[in-house]
Amino acid sequence: MERLYARASVSISELKKNPSRIIHDAEGNPVAILNHNKPSAYLIPAETFEALMEKIEDYELARLVKERESEPSVPVKLDEL
Repeated sequence: MERLYARASVSISELKKNPSRIIHDAEGNPVAILNHNKPSAYLIPAETFEALMEKIEDYELARLVKERESEPSVPVKLDEL
């Protein structure tokens, strides 16, 4: 079986029956959604998803800065902006 990145898991059939119960029982933790005993999706709280998106954005910005740090710079005075 593949590695699960959640302590709880449910089948797609269980999720269809009562999604509200699955979300409630997860108590804010991720839930692996299984299809034929293989993870097909993860159900995560909105706050967790938003935090992940912010971290990805931060990582991309840091990568861009690192990529551009060897480029020549142009001196600019604050008053000229």
